Amino acid sequence: MNTAEIKETIFSGAAMLGVRLTLGAIFIVHAIPKLEPSFTQFLEMKMFPVWLHYPVAFGELVPGILLIVGILSRISGAVIAAIMLGIFITIDQFVALTGDKGMEYHLILFAAALLIMVMGPGRISLAYMLKRLPRWLH
Repeated sequence: MNTAEIKETIFSGAAMLGVRLTLGAIFIVHAIPKLEPSFTQFLEMKMFPVWLHYPVAFGELVPGILLIVGILSRISGAVIAAIMLGIFITIDQFVALTGDKGMEYHLILFAAALLIMVMGPGRISLAYMLKRLPRWLH
């Protein structure tokens, strides 16, 4: 019986490195302003509990850093995918796929997080270099 396999090559590793670095950088850049005290005012305005201030900020910052380093990438991808699902559920401003109130940007981030969650970090990562780590920690 023939089976379909995804062969992990240096090219697929480089592609996953690009996805990891991009998604990690985006989430770090978006997390830094959330560490400011003014983010609590935004949460109050949107009727969210103020105690979400630091969990949201660190929930974006830590996975972003881990993605760039290339360790715990699958878990980080799952956390980011959960954050994106939360955005889809709680943000009611989406009116179309594209445009000013479009959701295409959020969908791309969600898809990238799912890709990392399923495929892992790739060959060019700290997890790959430390081969003793269990696969689920990649």
